[in-house]
Amino acid sequence: MRDALDGRRVLVTGGARGLGAAFVRALVEQGAHVAFGDVLHEEGAALARSLEGAAHFFPLDLNDPHSIADFVAQSVKALGGLDGLINNAAITNSGGKFADELTPDTWDAVMNVNVRGTWLMSVACVPHLKESGRGAIVNIASDTAMWGAPKLLAYVASKGAVIAMTRSLAREFGGGNVTVNAIAPGLTEVEATAYVPAERHEYYLEGRALTRAQVPDDVNGPVLFLLSDAARFVTGQLLPVNGGFVMN
Repeated sequence: MRDALDGRRVLVTGGARGLGAAFVRALVEQGAHVAFGDVLHEEGAALARSLEGAAHFFPLDLNDPHSIADFVAQSVKALGGLDGLINNAAITNSGGKFADELTPDTWDAVMNVNVRGTWLMSVACVPHLKESGRGAIVNIASDTAMWGAPKLLAYVASKGAVIAMTRSLAREFGGGNVTVNAIAPGLTEVEATAYVPAERHEYYLEGRALTRAQVPDDVNGPVLFLLSDAARFVTGQLLPVNGGFVMN
């Protein structure tokens, strides 16, 4: 895989910790040139320092279209162009609440980051991805949108929207030779899932065909594949990565 990704210029949103940080590290290990953004400035800067200049960190707030534009401009300048984008940043906010306990503000906050942010980031990057001639977007969805996880409605709805958006963007961007695919990870052991009750973790463990915990490295390979030339004729697709908890 290293030869396929060596020299690739890739952006990662939500890259300061969790799955995003795992993607950043994996890309660097495979020889890619990486820029990543996050609202977690101190954690993002610390990760960049730990990688000793192999990845650039820039502040990014998906709630703010100006922040998105600045992030893309800074990243493209630092990398000298753009070949790939991983739309990873997302918030949950609605965890543990039933549908009738949600507020419109909570719903809007989740949709603004997870859906609108993914759309705006994709649109901001696509001119540069078209210029590359081998552009690829990988949207990080969630298998919760496939099985309808309860007490997580806003997040589940947002990830369902990301899956649907992936298909439309694939058709719109395909003429520019840009692929757009989605990964739907299962419950992964990262900081962002620390709030999930133990019984939900156990539910996943019992329901998977592969009966073990899911870790970030389980998601890295499929994401790197979709960024590579090996996947140049794969677009508009959803790939569940959950150990067989949900199967297409």
